[in-house]
Amino acid sequence: MQRARKDNMQKMCRNMRKTTLLRSQSGFTLIELMVVMVILGILGVLIAPRIMDRPEEARRTKAAIQIQSMEQALKLYKLDNGEYPTTEQGLQALVEAPSVGKLAKKWKEGGYLEKGKVPSDPWGNDFVYLSPGLHGDFDLTSYGPDNEPGGEDKNADINNWELE
Repeated sequence: MQRARKDNMQKMCRNMRKTTLLRSQSGFTLIELMVVMVILGILGVLIAPRIMDRPEEARRTKAAIQIQSMEQALKLYKLDNGEYPTTEQGLQALVEAPSVGKLAKKWKEGGYLEKGKVPSDPWGNDFVYLSPGLHGDFDLTSYGPDNEPGGEDKNADINNWELE
């Protein structure tokens, strides 16, 4: 009899522990979930525009770096050959010896650009090269995403004479 009572007491204690455990593990209330959703929505509205602008800013920076790199290659070309490639010879003179116009005297074997090809700008367009330039010995320009001269804001040209 005492044994049966003891077993019943143990079962009741186990049941009480399970009930307490279930109550302590109950989920979030609807209000708590709504507050979290509102906070996430506000963060999305404030942060998303800033993150979305970064790829375009990165492309513009890459174009500026490419222009500066090609400027250095053009200066090395001039050191070897006495003058910059003509507009007709173009940037291709940095990767293969010119075959038109005034030929290069001491064209460097392997060219002046590392990868052996003239890169496209970050939007997949060709850089515009003019020699002699309107703003210096040569002008080097990327027309940006619209691939049209001029433009404003995101479509503004990137020009070597405007870079520091």
